[in-house]
Amino acid sequence: MRTHVTIIGAGLGGLTLARVLHVHGIPVTVHEAEASPAARAQGGMLDIHEHNGQPALAAAGLTEEFRALVLPGREASRALAPDGTVLYEEPDDGTGGRPEVLRGELRRILLDSLPPGTVRWGRKADRVRALGDGRHEVTFADGGSVTTSLLVGADGAWSRVRPLLSGAVPAYTGTSFVETYLFDAGIRHPAAAKAVGDGAMFALAPGKGIQAHRETGGTLHTYVALRRSLDWFAGVDFTDAAAAAARIAAEFDGWAPELTALITDGETPPVLRPLHTLPGGHRWDRVPGVTLLGDAAHLMIPNGEGANLAMYDGAELGKALAAHPDDTEAALTAFEEAMFARSTAEYADAAQLHELMFGDDTPHGLIAMFTGAAEGPTS
Repeated sequence: MRTHVTIIGAGLGGLTLARVLHVHGIPVTVHEAEASPAARAQGGMLDIHEHNGQPALAAAGLTEEFRALVLPGREASRALAPDGTVLYEEPDDGTGGRPEVLRGELRRILLDSLPPGTVRWGRKADRVRALGDGRHEVTFADGGSVTTSLLVGADGAWSRVRPLLSGAVPAYTGTSFVETYLFDAGIRHPAAAKAVGDGAMFALAPGKGIQAHRETGGTLHTYVALRRSLDWFAGVDFTDAAAAAARIAAEFDGWAPELTALITDGETPPVLRPLHTLPGGHRWDRVPGVTLLGDAAHLMIPNGEGANLAMYDGAELGKALAAHPDDTEAALTAFEEAMFARSTAEYADAAQLHELMFGDDTPHGLIAMFTGAAEGPTS
């Protein structure tokens, strides 16, 4: 295949696609809005799954590099009651299929696997238009532009490429996360560190929860969940870190201090992360010369699958293009039909998990799923 592939977005999905294309000798350029690889923090821990994320990395030829990133012990998980009582605990015995790595490190090995110049930094897509015959023009905020016969939108929730294919726009789910960090927790925040344990911790109640993960160097990364309107969050002054943390923590009045300390003792300003989704079963009719992957195609509520799905999309698209070197449209059709089916199933699982975590029966239904006493999501 000699058609040059243009990818918008250097997240995990776009980079996996670029790497698989490179492995198969297909020319590719990735355009990324961020100014450099270090322009912003890349998020926290990811569990990379046996059925999608790991096969994607294998297709990219990066299994050995991935394995070198795995943090031992981080598959441990525990559920706490609001008073700090341990309700459920599962250690990491080293036999699990969801090894944990840092997102930023995973992105680094993908970037390092690409030839210099493959990713063009500081190229924020501003406008995308169809030129006919499967060709598209992307205009960037810096005034530059590119014309391509094969355009892939890997540009996330607010994709600039998606309107070429679909009129769907993300909708607020009614729940937001507030993100905080504690550093050197074993020394500086020992009670919180003990509560979190060796891996992931969740303390849940209907409509809210405190979730944290132990990362590297004693870092505790917390996502506080609240089912509140965007107007409610607009009333929180996130420009005043202490006041914002106190306001969020007030929603957990009466909870164990070692849990609320994950909010009030945060060593970075709390960051609001509203959760949006595309409609379940989102799909489109085939449009020549363009497709989507990852959140641009199937944004769903967080369930541990987003990064895995994006990488799997990228690998599957790369393999499809390599398998149909003389028929790009056949490759895109095959890729999209398979992606539509798996993302629809994952969307339903994500919605079910969200209800188990923050619905009226939490955390009992979730614990029952973990212990095998109740049926849970299929993935």
